[in-house]
Amino acid sequence: MNPATPFDPALFAGRTVIVTGAGRGIGRAVVEAFHACGARVIAHAGRECGEHEDAERLTWLSADFLDRDGQDRFADAVMTASERVDVLVNNAGTMFGRYPAATLSDEDYDRVLELNQHAPVRLTRALLPALSRAGDAHGAAIVNTVSISASTGGSPGSSVYSASKAFVSTWTRAMARELAPQGIRANAVSPGVIDTDFHQRYSS
Repeated sequence: MNPATPFDPALFAGRTVIVTGAGRGIGRAVVEAFHACGARVIAHAGRECGEHEDAERLTWLSADFLDRDGQDRFADAVMTASERVDVLVNNAGTMFGRYPAATLSDEDYDRVLELNQHAPVRLTRALLPALSRAGDAHGAAIVNTVSISASTGGSPGSSVYSASKAFVSTWTRAMARELAPQGIRANAVSPGVIDTDFHQRYSS
């Protein structure tokens, strides 16, 4: 791990950070930054990434978040690995393609919502006990990656993706209010166009 920007290697020392959708793009950069700041990082990648770990406070776990059992297994693995979670970054998500409203299939609709909407809700729910333990000690944080399309509605063919991100944006606001008494912060990050594989696949 050799991020281009210097980081304080002690900033997150002793903290446990979970990052989903970490195999590439924004998620990978988030993993590298937290790792450089001294955190113990448990990183999720998709089905193509085998489970492995190194000696530098970094554990990779593969899980298919299109499958509810895959989401549950990942949550169970995290809870087994750490009693306390200081930061949860719900970053996993994608468009899968552009689906015009008139031809959107039930399968495509379900797939977009499963990954972008249902998975972060289920994972957050499962990890709340571990987040609460960190909140009692020094405060915990949930960070959800949404999209500028949650506000703009996106471009043609991305209506369901945009709506799923709008759900997460509103849900984040509600969670911030609900979880504040437990010492857990909740925030959403809303990127525009970032030069990652996502936009190379789905943008002009």
